[in-house]
Amino acid sequence: MVFVERSFTIPRPPAVLIDYLKDFSRAQEWDPGTKTCERLDGGPVRVGSTWRNVSEFRGRETRLAYELVRLDEDRLTFVGDNSTVTTTDDLLLVAVPGGTALTYRARLDFKGLFKLAAPFLGREFNRLADEVERVMPQVLANL
Repeated sequence: MVFVERSFTIPRPPAVLIDYLKDFSRAQEWDPGTKTCERLDGGPVRVGSTWRNVSEFRGRETRLAYELVRLDEDRLTFVGDNSTVTTTDDLLLVAVPGGTALTYRARLDFKGLFKLAAPFLGREFNRLADEVERVMPQVLANL
């Protein structure tokens, strides 16, 4: 298992951020590792909505099927899955003076033989989390 967490403050209210972030297809705007992210179902975004995400990791494309599993006024949780990993992206939003304190947590649970590689991949996932921490606040501040 690999776990990363980053926190930052955005000068926007939580409701504006939740409304934007609940559509995971927008990950390609705030996650530098995401190449494409396409919604698979229709209608309003809700718990159960799904996306196909294509990310690049260490020079290789990775495809994951994501589902929104939690949609609260202060928290979003997406679970992605493929044959090698299950990922959980959890975003917690707390109103603070002047905006929102956002905590982004990503947990990657590797499957099969890929579990053996997890200890060696933590550094790379921390680098990716650093990139999200650099890009996401800029994107969200401009909503």
